[in-house]
Amino acid sequence: QVSGAVLDGRDIGTRVCPHAPLKLFLTAHASVRAGRRHLEMAAAGSSVDLTQIEHDIRRRDERDSTRADSPLAPAPDAVVIDTSDRSAAEVLAIALDAAADAFPHLIT
Repeated sequence: QVSGAVLDGRDIGTRVCPHAPLKLFLTAHASVRAGRRHLEMAAAGSSVDLTQIEHDIRRRDERDSTRADSPLAPAPDAVVIDTSDRSAAEVLAIALDAAADAFPHLIT
């Protein structure tokens, strides 16, 4: 029987589960993330300024990456995937390849 979990968060691989057999660290340029967030909010009916969204993202990243306790950073053994210029299908393919490498006995 196989057991496990998929967890999402800014310090999962470095603080919460540092010994996890596979860690994926997804990232994208702040401008790309702002554009994605803007599209999500617009689809939900919100009218938020794209510039303000990007400013907020950059401010949060700065705060999170420089804090003393659990700073935002990939674990040393994480597979870092920059999603800035990749489709969801491309990101999924990279993640599945990493999973196949980490768990070859589970992939049939």
